[in-house]
Amino acid sequence: MSIGSKRFQDTTGTAQRAREAAQRIRDFVLETPLRHSIEFSTALGANVYFKLENRQTTGSFKLRGATNRLLTLAEEQRQRGCVAASSGNHGAAVACAAQKLGVSCIIFVPEQTSTAKVNAIKSYGGEVRFFGTDGLDTEQHARKFADRQGRSYLSPYNDSEVIAGQGSCGVEIIQQLPDVEAVFVAVGGGGLIAGVGSVLKEHNPDIRIIGCQPSASPVMARSIDAGHIIEMQSQATLSDGTAGGIEIGAITFPLVQSVVDEFVLVDEDQIASAMRRYMACEKDTIEGAAGVAVAAMLELQNSLSGQNVVVIICGGNISKTKLEQVKSGENSKAS
Repeated sequence: MSIGSKRFQDTTGTAQRAREAAQRIRDFVLETPLRHSIEFSTALGANVYFKLENRQTTGSFKLRGATNRLLTLAEEQRQRGCVAASSGNHGAAVACAAQKLGVSCIIFVPEQTSTAKVNAIKSYGGEVRFFGTDGLDTEQHARKFADRQGRSYLSPYNDSEVIAGQGSCGVEIIQQLPDVEAVFVAVGGGGLIAGVGSVLKEHNPDIRIIGCQPSASPVMARSIDAGHIIEMQSQATLSDGTAGGIEIGAITFPLVQSVVDEFVLVDEDQIASAMRRYMACEKDTIEGAAGVAVAAMLELQNSLSGQNVVVIICGGNISKTKLEQVKSGENSKAS
């Protein structure tokens, strides 16, 4: 699904904020490894690297954006506390960052959120409350709650400082592999790909940025097709971290239009197969959203020969039940 070469928005400001964020958060987050994969490189005839955000504190890239947002709040705002909405990873990240900075936080999660992710939020001192069945209705409820309580709402993606924080991952990729040619990124609300893509495109406009989504919840891809954010019902998917709707007016949308060269949609069998293959070859645990990016790379492998390819392994938080289902080939989407 090619988007074409037209650029819709100047992303220079986002790239600059990402570089500033990388400096601001460096004492609070890990610089994650960029690991060369012998097995995948040999199979694809390319130089394949995995950016291991599953090794980040809290097990996902989300700590970058949450930390940057809290650090850019005024002290008075931090004292009032914060509210977030999350399918899990953003919630754990906000709770972790808030704990480090002495900020109280309440995290709203969809009712079907995995026990592993709920427990992760609680382990970092976050107060968990359940609301809604789709990521978008949970976000809307949490934002209204924050307004009533006078607390700061930390969006998982619809915030320039959150996007900048996620973009720090792109800053590291450039430092670790300056001649990167193609990058695969799982997409939900678009915060990670907006930030990373802005940084990479400023570094080299010819870097191919591929957005990766499950066919069961392709909201951003379909919105890009339509030219505006659309509402559509998401189906159950192994990639629960990217599932759900997008806020109308989200600032990620024009950024995604500007930096993403194409989208790849993958089905549940492809996701599960990619997860099994990755975990067998790399001896590393990943969650469904990361499996989406690996599956998308495999889908496009014929166009990657000889290139320096990076796949962002966005997270490794997966319930034991779902992990066993994936490993055994029982492709159940619920857990």
